[in-house]
Amino acid sequence: MKRLFCPWRIKYVVSEKEKDCIFCKKLLENKDEENLILLRGRFNFIILNLYPYNNGHLMIVPYEHTNDITKLDTETLMEMMRFLQLSVKALKETMNPHGFNIGFNIGEVAGAGIAEHLHMHVVPRWNGDTNFMFVLGETKVIPEDLQSTYKKLKPVLDRLYEEEKKSQESS
Repeated sequence: MKRLFCPWRIKYVVSEKEKDCIFCKKLLENKDEENLILLRGRFNFIILNLYPYNNGHLMIVPYEHTNDITKLDTETLMEMMRFLQLSVKALKETMNPHGFNIGFNIGEVAGAGIAEHLHMHVVPRWNGDTNFMFVLGETKVIPEDLQSTYKKLKPVLDRLYEEEKKSQESS
């Protein structure tokens, strides 16, 4: 058996796990860059996934702490879809992916890592992004660090959000 050493993961493995909702906690800290929060709207925010499937993997999260999509009001759902459009545009502009996986994991049995707070995943995909490391070693290689991805996406999302607001005001 071959081994891949990732000593930076030990910090997560041995750390005490959060008892409070990590999304709600990060929102209250007002440390957006440190917490990888890319954009705050009226009802939702966009955050990079701390444990991404691919570079640019982000999540759209409602402020409302719920795990039930049927409890979200129309305004929250509409903004969530607008943020999805902005996210796809920003990822296309900055990272040029060939496609996307977009969706929710609702409930622990469905694979939700944070089951108590609903969130939508947006995962950019490239031809060949699953290689021998993943297939044989069950290891995903993420070539760009999260802070670099944040610095790439943040100004583009800010610009697109402002353009959208101006467009809505003039309508």
